Amino acid sequence: MNKHFLGDTAVLLGRSLRHISRSPDTIITTAVMPIAFMLLFVYVFGGAIQTGTDSYVNYLLPGILLITIASGISYTAFRLFLDMQGGIFERFQSMPIARPAVLWAHVLTSLVANVISLVVVVLVALAMGFRSGAGVLAWLAVGGILILFTLALTWIAVIPGLSAKSADGAGAFSYPLIFLPFVSSAFVPTDTMPGPVRAFAEHQPVTSIVNAIRDLFTQQPVGADIWTALAWCVGILVVAYVFATVTYRRRIS
Repeated sequence: MNKHFLGDTAVLLGRSLRHISRSPDTIITTAVMPIAFMLLFVYVFGGAIQTGTDSYVNYLLPGILLITIASGISYTAFRLFLDMQGGIFERFQSMPIARPAVLWAHVLTSLVANVISLVVVVLVALAMGFRSGAGVLAWLAVGGILILFTLALTWIAVIPGLSAKSADGAGAFSYPLIFLPFVSSAFVPTDTMPGPVRAFAEHQPVTSIVNAIRDLFTQQPVGADIWTALAWCVGILVVAYVFATVTYRRRIS
């Protein structure tokens, strides 16, 4: 790896963050939809949903956090697409810049933007009555899972960002990811679902991640869920990273 990789990444990260600071509506838009879902399910549907908990917002929040991330990464793909179409990648290639730094700057920008959106969503949840007796270590564990999940989905976002034919196509890939928590334990217990749906819900990554975060928030033993969640996140991250880097090399070759 080029010895200037870290410095180049930091410079390009500053460039991307300046773009976001000039259009804060990106972060606001990212947080609005998850907050709207949270308001809708807590105040409209919450009274009719039996989860075995006293506070539905406590049950709901882990899934809403994942939806926030899935919503936010679409902007990563969109920004990458604009850079590809604007010719900035070709300009960077003519400079003594570490090639991986260009992608990593976008990935780290996504991480920063999503962390801000997650904080906004948690603050709204607190205003709606969310409470957790989790200690510092549990919160750090939740943060670690969310960061790992963000990195995994962001590297997925890199692929359409580099290969899409239109701006709409670059962002459209995130729709299935936003929908995935609805077929999981995020909103209702999986044992209330019909057989085939329940089988899918219990064996897809969102359920194990949601269950692990929920157990950490409620100070319950996390059991195997946390290891399953970490395995899913790391597995998705590795596969997405490999495909993204291969796609990037093909585009700049």
